[in-house]
Amino acid sequence: MTEIIRDEITTADAWMGAEIQHQTDWTWHLTGAEIEEIEAALHTAKAAGATIPFSKNLFPLPTVQKRLDKAIQEISHGRGCVMVRGLSRDNFSDEDCELIYWGIGIHLGTPVSQNKRGHLLGHVTDEGKDLSDPDARAYQTRNKLDFHCDQLPVDILGLMCLRGAKIGGASYLVSAPMVHNVVLRERPDLLEYLYQPLHIDWRGDQPPGEQPWYDVPMFSAKDGRISARVTSRAFIESVVRYGDELAINEKQREAVDVVQEIANRPEMRLSMEFQEGDFQFISNHSIMHAREAYEDFDDPALKRHLLRMWIGLPDHLRRPLSPLLDHRYDYVKIGGIPKHANA
Repeated sequence: MTEIIRDEITTADAWMGAEIQHQTDWTWHLTGAEIEEIEAALHTAKAAGATIPFSKNLFPLPTVQKRLDKAIQEISHGRGCVMVRGLSRDNFSDEDCELIYWGIGIHLGTPVSQNKRGHLLGHVTDEGKDLSDPDARAYQTRNKLDFHCDQLPVDILGLMCLRGAKIGGASYLVSAPMVHNVVLRERPDLLEYLYQPLHIDWRGDQPPGEQPWYDVPMFSAKDGRISARVTSRAFIESVVRYGDELAINEKQREAVDVVQEIANRPEMRLSMEFQEGDFQFISNHSIMHAREAYEDFDDPALKRHLLRMWIGLPDHLRRPLSPLLDHRYDYVKIGGIPKHANA
């Protein structure tokens, strides 16, 4: 029987954005010694001729590792989000930042492929695509993004800011358990529809030999803890290109719309304004994220550009997931979205 949570969630991951917006404990500032250790690790990697992907022994971080271990606990079992700040972009090239970001990521867990291109280290920048294109992924556009969780149920989503936008592009986070609480309080009649699997468009990233859509519920639960798989409406709507029978029903649509309305309430959201050199790490199970639309500078060299990783954790560090997500998590265990031969 499907486990549905019908009581208020009171764990640390159920928070209101307005209550923590001006708190400082979710922003971690690197110390001078930690920055020196990262610089030394970068020198070690470059001296060894390391190219991504490389193993963490080529990027030694004995002191920073202690901080990252705490981050894993905070992301998986605490509030669910951490911003790491203090690395100056003035001191590092884009290529240096890629090595640094990869080096830090592999000390958190195992990066996996994010798309059919097989990218372990992804690039979030405007590729001139639009979400109206059913084969476009959100990170390839400059569109406003609904609150969502990323496509595979990886444990940690990571971003590093190389350059911000000319205008817009703010990152918004919302606690999925708190959204669940509000639905339970205001619209309990819709809760069961959020626990029902919906048909979701792979948007061209389906593994070879598989159907181009998958089924997943927006909320599921295991041992009293929810996991969110809230999906952008564009992915829910475009699935009908494979058949009208895949469309969501009226109640499911209402439930999805109510979740988005709740998540967009100003008091629910935590706004993270990226500075160049910042790292953001969030739970892909307890946090829903969104983005403002943005406008780039005319100079292509100044375009908004974030680096991205999907990171899996060993079983003993992971948040418990519903059996409904086991098949989806199998992709994480085998390395993420398989690379397509013609991608």
